Amino acid sequence: MNQQALSSLIWSVADLLRGDFKQSEYGRVILPFTVLRRLDCVLAPTKEAALKEHADKQKAGIAFEPFVKRKTGLDFYNVSSLDMGKLMGDQDNIRANLDSYIQGFAPDVRSIFEHFDFAATVERLHKAKLLYLVTEKFSAINLHPNSVDNVQMGLVFEELIRKFAELSNETAGEHFTPREVIRLMVNLLFIEDGEALTKPGVVRTMYDPTAGTGGMLSVAGEYLFELNPKARLTLFGQELNPESHAICKADMLIRGQDISNIVLGNTLSEDGLLGKLFDYMLSNPPFGVEWKKIEKVIREEHEKQGYNGRFGPGLPRVSDGSLLFLLHLLSKMRPEKQGGSRIGIVLNGSPLFTGGAGSGESEIRRHVLENDLVEAVVALPTDMFYNTGISTYIWVLSNRKPDDRKGYVQLIDASSFWQKMRKTLGSKRKEMSDEHIAMVTKLFGDFIEASLVTVLDVDGKEASRQVLMDGEPLPTAPKGGKVKTVPISRIFQNEDFGYRTITVERPLRDEKGQPVLFEKGKAKGKPQPDSSLRDTENVPLSEDVETYFKREVLPHAPDAWIDHEKTKVGYEIAFNRHFYVFEPPRELTEIDADLKKVTDRIKAMIEGLSA
Repeated sequence: MNQQALSSLIWSVADLLRGDFKQSEYGRVILPFTVLRRLDCVLAPTKEAALKEHADKQKAGIAFEPFVKRKTGLDFYNVSSLDMGKLMGDQDNIRANLDSYIQGFAPDVRSIFEHFDFAATVERLHKAKLLYLVTEKFSAINLHPNSVDNVQMGLVFEELIRKFAELSNETAGEHFTPREVIRLMVNLLFIEDGEALTKPGVVRTMYDPTAGTGGMLSVAGEYLFELNPKARLTLFGQELNPESHAICKADMLIRGQDISNIVLGNTLSEDGLLGKLFDYMLSNPPFGVEWKKIEKVIREEHEKQGYNGRFGPGLPRVSDGSLLFLLHLLSKMRPEKQGGSRIGIVLNGSPLFTGGAGSGESEIRRHVLENDLVEAVVALPTDMFYNTGISTYIWVLSNRKPDDRKGYVQLIDASSFWQKMRKTLGSKRKEMSDEHIAMVTKLFGDFIEASLVTVLDVDGKEASRQVLMDGEPLPTAPKGGKVKTVPISRIFQNEDFGYRTITVERPLRDEKGQPVLFEKGKAKGKPQPDSSLRDTENVPLSEDVETYFKREVLPHAPDAWIDHEKTKVGYEIAFNRHFYVFEPPRELTEIDADLKKVTDRIKAMIEGLSA
């Protein structure tokens, strides 16, 4: 049975739940029962040996866990004499027996069911007289590893999570990052390391500090498996929401990962994987979420630990903590001499430009750009996520840039790379096809500048569209048509995003119009500034301040001067400005002709009505 058919079979349990449970609650029954059945099947061959080992070690007064794990060859165990088959033999006591069976699992596994709030679900099923029927249905589904391997089981579980997310539209964004976005991010992370990752026996680590239900981690694992079935990607994550954490741990358990690597808690206020460094990192943190609740802890770390902690470069405004997750990821990078790290993080537009020179946001951008950590920023289409339609961007960061990328940042505008979805899911109306993902991956991998060229026919309709690398010849427009060219990949030096904010002062004047001078101190004899005339100018880092001042300011204010003590350095990535293409307005004759057509049509309609 393929994974699509198997996931449909499992989800068909929902037919029993209809009426007693809301659609958005189906997953709370189906997901934990799927995990339970999978574990039941995995443990079946070694069940008797595990029970005997458990009894022997208890009798001898020895801790049984390591011995039972060694006996089964698994990272988890169940020491209850029950299994799902035996549960079916005692219908009257199924509720108590199911609870006893759950309690027999290793603590790490037991916590999955606790965070699913499985006990409350079992109680509801029992009261609705559905517990035996649901358990019976699952006990008949064969999820043994000989029939369904870890990779296939992972895909089945992912499909179940997706269905759950679709039925829970109001919280889908918390549960699920669109698969095509994850796939693109994984492509961008792995493309430069393709040769290393295909070597036999390669082992790498991947971390997601906002793991959700584990989608990013599992897709990364699948992708590396496709590249190299002998490679091993060890997955780590932390998640704040208990239910999402339970789903993530369950997914990792199903895929054969060590679930002690998946931690519950707030990543920003309490790093659950303190001191650990990773080869690859992926994250889709919540957009525009304030961090007031944990402000005291964050500020304390910033002030007391500085660059020895996570938040040395600066703190963003309390209303948006996105950049705190970026700083957290930077703190988890391996040093370059140990192989370095690569990061992919999805952020909204705000972290690109919010905050002037000297602000927390600008200082964070300054840190990553002056330390040459940003490889690329990719603009995604709008309406790509379940819970927001705003513009989003993938940042790719690394402390082991290839030589040709050192000192440069690539901006890729993939906002036009989308196709309409057949079915809208919350705010998600668009998706990226495999071809779109491949094109963005190629633009990034080849590290080239390119444009999207659209040929329009005589009526202004699109005749063809293609991506051309800079320097390639443009296609010929049909008679009366035209060729429209917009940049989609541009390469900049790091300092192109930097600027100095200079403070321009003008003198305070008395009633006679004469400058008022300082009478004391170092400034004695110099004109006093008039605060009402004070202004600021942003001067690109690549330009000399005095040259800019003479050209842009002095012709308009000959008495002005720069207060150099107030000069600040700032950084911003004004993404849209770098891709703006001026379109000249249409000729007046064209507009007049269109107006005449509309006027004539209205006139004809009025004459028709009055006839």
